[in-house]
Amino acid sequence: MTVLDRHALNRALLARQLLLERRPGSASAVLEHLVGMQAQAPDPPYIGLWTRLAGFAAEELAELIRGREAVRLALMRGTIHLVTARDCLALRPVLQSALDRQLSSAFGRRLEGLDLDEVSAYGRKLCDAEPLTLGGIGALLAERWPRYEPFALANVIRGRVPLVQLPPRGLWGESGQAVHGTAETWLGRPLESDTAPDSLVRRYLAAFGPATVKDIQAWSGLTRIGAVVKRLRPELRVFQDENGADLYDVPDAPLPDPTTPAPVRFLPEFDNILLAHADRGRILTEEQRRLVFTRNGLIKSTVLVDGFVRALWRIEDGALVVEPLGRALARRDRAALEREGRALLAFAAPDLKDPGIRWL
Repeated sequence: MTVLDRHALNRALLARQLLLERRPGSASAVLEHLVGMQAQAPDPPYIGLWTRLAGFAAEELAELIRGREAVRLALMRGTIHLVTARDCLALRPVLQSALDRQLSSAFGRRLEGLDLDEVSAYGRKLCDAEPLTLGGIGALLAERWPRYEPFALANVIRGRVPLVQLPPRGLWGESGQAVHGTAETWLGRPLESDTAPDSLVRRYLAAFGPATVKDIQAWSGLTRIGAVVKRLRPELRVFQDENGADLYDVPDAPLPDPTTPAPVRFLPEFDNILLAHADRGRILTEEQRRLVFTRNGLIKSTVLVDGFVRALWRIEDGALVVEPLGRALARRDRAALEREGRALLAFAAPDLKDPGIRWL
């Protein structure tokens, strides 16, 4: 059986994530190829699309959100993702079991004795009547169920009802407080009925593979994926990693030569490329993970050099601040990073009068 080492997996991941070269195409097509983009904060999807798409303009994504063609809601791992309207309606039913399990794990004791179906139905009516923050949802529910914590009650609705964050939340340069409505009312269509994860697994492998069963589960939040992969195995390619674990893949997905050059790329906070595997060794080391993943759940913005995480970045006080991780960057890599950094500043902070790059 073919063994894929760390570099082979890295180049496969970069190719599928559109990070070996910027590609022409639409923001909606890339959103669907990537199976959504992590979106706890409003701006990261814009940076993530800029670093992947040739000629991307922020207004293209903002218009998708305004036009109800893309939405932000809780999906994989119970975290906020930006997806197309079509994927919102298709993916949420598939992931509902994981969201139910997460709700039970986090709030089960605080919800004992509560009829969750009744709470969900009432919360849905509230959100269909007017846009509400999670705090507002919790306060209104607590009026009817005063024995329970508003925060726990609000999370019943977040977990059991497909709540989408309404504009201006998620608009480039305009983002406001997160207020919610139901996906069905906002999009004018019902959720799909199919809950089988087969298509989701195939799409994950096309965007993040080759990958193990544990990787698929870590990305999706679903359990019992081994049975799904066993069912799909006749149509999948199978490799092994350097530790002997089986790696599954869809046919015809790119597997570039491990020596393929990889350009410098700036990744936003929460980029899924850092979150989509149980074993993240194909993109960063465990030591780097502890520097990138903060204790309060934030995932810092990173720089890929030769395909791997080598630095952190942020825009601060009129400059792009770059903090290398580990050994010093070679002169040619530093020069490439500065060129790409100037392009990033032109996109993300075009109004800066004298933008610069500051190294820490």
